[in-house]
Amino acid sequence: MQPTLLLIDDDPGNLQALELAFARSNYRVLTADSGQRGIDLLDEEPVDVVVTDLKMGDVDGLEVLRAANRKHSPPPVLLLTAFGTIPSAVEALQSGAFNYLTKPINLSELRVQVERAMEKRRLEVENEELRVRLDHKFGFEGIVGDSPPMRSLFEQLRRIAPSRATVLIEGESGTGKELLARAIHQNGPRSHGPFVPLDCGSVAQSLLESELFGHEKGAFTGAVTRRLGRFELADGGTLFLDEIGEIPLSMQVALLRVLETREFMRVGGQEPVRIEVRLIAATNRNLEQAVAEGRFREDLYYRLKVVSLRVPPLRERAGDIPLLVRSFLTEFASDHGRSVPKVVPEAMARLMAHDWPGNVRELRNTIENVFLFHQGEQIDVQDLPTRLGDGQAGDVWTLPIGPETRLEDVEKELICQTLALCDGNRTHAARRLGISRRTLQRKLKELNL
Repeated sequence: MQPTLLLIDDDPGNLQALELAFARSNYRVLTADSGQRGIDLLDEEPVDVVVTDLKMGDVDGLEVLRAANRKHSPPPVLLLTAFGTIPSAVEALQSGAFNYLTKPINLSELRVQVERAMEKRRLEVENEELRVRLDHKFGFEGIVGDSPPMRSLFEQLRRIAPSRATVLIEGESGTGKELLARAIHQNGPRSHGPFVPLDCGSVAQSLLESELFGHEKGAFTGAVTRRLGRFELADGGTLFLDEIGEIPLSMQVALLRVLETREFMRVGGQEPVRIEVRLIAATNRNLEQAVAEGRFREDLYYRLKVVSLRVPPLRERAGDIPLLVRSFLTEFASDHGRSVPKVVPEAMARLMAHDWPGNVRELRNTIENVFLFHQGEQIDVQDLPTRLGDGQAGDVWTLPIGPETRLEDVEKELICQTLALCDGNRTHAARRLGISRRTLQRKLKELNL
């Protein structure tokens, strides 16, 4: 479907000149001889880019801009202005206009600006469509994955999100535990309330009580005003305590009391404060081992672990890497107004072969770095960081890609190299490929391996 360009000008001669400038373009061109007619067309037609005169008799370009910005998916608006109205154009830029051109209009420059606006629009639409597809397919906005471990996790999320149960999320650093907590909150009964996060590992132990429960004025030196704690700020919503294993034993007692009574006292306070909060905790530590070693209270552990979720590390769901990479590239391209580069199969294989000790966070940072320093329409192996190829022999897949290569040959080689990488362990190989062990066994039989 052709992208649609809407041209608005109340001067018939100027409007005709604009229309002629795009007569041979690949755009579907709509014209409006007044600002009001332009706003009407925005309501009647799907418009991708708007070019409008700033000063018009009935409704000016700023009003057209405001009408465009009210759309669910606002189209970029390019303003045409006389020299004397540049301050108004700057005001329009601050209100979200794509750009402005001064009269007399250089038609070549106008075509360039429209092309850039069209590219920005295309990226925004593509990003939105990808987000909708992911949300529709996987059920939780922002969490990307289609591997068996992630499908299992999504099914658990669908079951527990509507409840009010306390949840403990376990997983390595960088796996997206806070993203998971936000998904539970947004799909739960307290989604209308606030989501309040706190990284317990980043707060000094001496300040943790005040951070959690707040304090009264004069409670200690420096407490010049009353301050609300995270529990009170999260009232009616969800409190997410990341790195819960870092809380000292003395504070674990206070936290357990809040979970049991649903009330607490501010530091220096005399009256209990009652709250209704859903608590979600997360840890990258083995809390069961911490309980055995006396570093974490057993009663608190089981109070937190009403429902337990484990986020798989990226190395256990390598089959999700292409989907994650595509999602990140689409996001970065939209942010920077660039086209989405394609990743050649050899480069994707290199990304899938890496262990990613920093998990999804490390992958995202790597892809952002590659995107920012890369110029071109595709990302090749040489565009990737050298550390991705620093492993021992066999640590990286090398697939036989050529003009006559068949999909079956690539699939066979990929499975063989993955099995070699996993020392023949089919369970580990299936996990790395992002498929079930039964699917891997079926593939081995189909490919005569």
